[in-house]
Amino acid sequence: MDKSLLTAGPPAPPAPTVRIAAPPADARLLRTGDGPEDAAAYRASGGYAALPDPATLVDEVDKSGLLGRGGAAFPLGIKLRSVRDACRADVRPVVVANGEEGEPASVKDRWLLRNRPHLVLDGLRLAAHAVGADTTYVYVSDPVAAEAVRRAGGNVVTVAPGYVAGEETAAVHALNGGPPLPTDKPPRPYQEGVAGRPTLVSNVETLANLPYVARHGADAFRAQGTPGSPGTFLATIGGAGRAPALYELPHGLPFTDLLERHGVDPDTVHGALMGGYFAGVVNRQVLDLTLDHETARRFDTGLGCGAIALLGADTCPIAVAASVMAYFDRENAGQCGSCFNGTAAMSAVTAALRDFRAEQADLDRLTRWSVVLRGRGACGTLDGATNVAASLLREFPSDVEQHLGGACSTCADQPFRAERPFEVRLP
Repeated sequence: MDKSLLTAGPPAPPAPTVRIAAPPADARLLRTGDGPEDAAAYRASGGYAALPDPATLVDEVDKSGLLGRGGAAFPLGIKLRSVRDACRADVRPVVVANGEEGEPASVKDRWLLRNRPHLVLDGLRLAAHAVGADTTYVYVSDPVAAEAVRRAGGNVVTVAPGYVAGEETAAVHALNGGPPLPTDKPPRPYQEGVAGRPTLVSNVETLANLPYVARHGADAFRAQGTPGSPGTFLATIGGAGRAPALYELPHGLPFTDLLERHGVDPDTVHGALMGGYFAGVVNRQVLDLTLDHETARRFDTGLGCGAIALLGADTCPIAVAASVMAYFDRENAGQCGSCFNGTAAMSAVTAALRDFRAEQADLDRLTRWSVVLRGRGACGTLDGATNVAASLLREFPSDVEQHLGGACSTCADQPFRAERPFEVRLP
């Protein structure tokens, strides 16, 4: 059956517009002003500086500890070295700025591309110089972002939006003329990517940090953040009845400080959906979290792409998990049987739990699937679904028991339902 038939109904209300928070005094990424920053203003701020020695630049990136901002938090220095080492005299690498922001709860990449295209292109230029690339692309699905980058002089490739379209092998597949769908690994893009050449695929926010590292050095970059999570990051915050906002935050900021900035009373927070949809849900212990990767791992969660949806006291985590799982079921690429069938099965159980139809045997199956299906897909979609299932069962056992028993005061009137939970949009 066509899955679109299962979601027919009244049109969903438009996603709320994100407020752009005032940049901190020492901002590296956010800026004030409306519309795209032009080349003259960017150059006046020190942009497009003379290119450093490539080896020195890679060393400095290594020392900076700059981690990828697309979700996996992989060290950029290792990526740069891998592509450089794969380079041959007769084959030059390719560098791709990945701005296909398939995460509905995040706007950071689109904001950067729309408002600071030269910062992204400068980072792309530096990355290409570091690995010896002679071809670069900016890969996007947002037409407004694409136009801003074209006007700035970038080489843009656009695709239809989709949750899996931003996966690095999906980007390579699209640039090679195929659909924006993930492919099997190996080979990985750094081994064989666009046109069979070694390819660096890096998130646009990651690349937007490169000019700062090149201009000011690793020590200055590390002046903010933590030893394991240096620098600042862009965070899209939504939920808890507040208008969503985009912030530039230092890694290591206490979660309660974020709530204070966002105007949310900690007593009203039931938990959070972390890292966009991928990292799953956390209960009220999230109030003890600091916003860095090493602490997030200790809490069995992650920062992912920097999107955090707050669960207010009137938001049931069971219903949220069911909506996220249904999204994964709809958005999977349909290429891997384990993902196609696994997301459908887990979605059916979480929906039944939300609707007070689940039995203990269903939860036993969900528990097992959350373990045995992990790592089985070609991309991260199935892992995201298993994260949601495992975290729901681990973090909210009392809510699960209430739903299993047929009662939930939060869902008594109208449970949380959304085709794209906590989706946000730019002005």
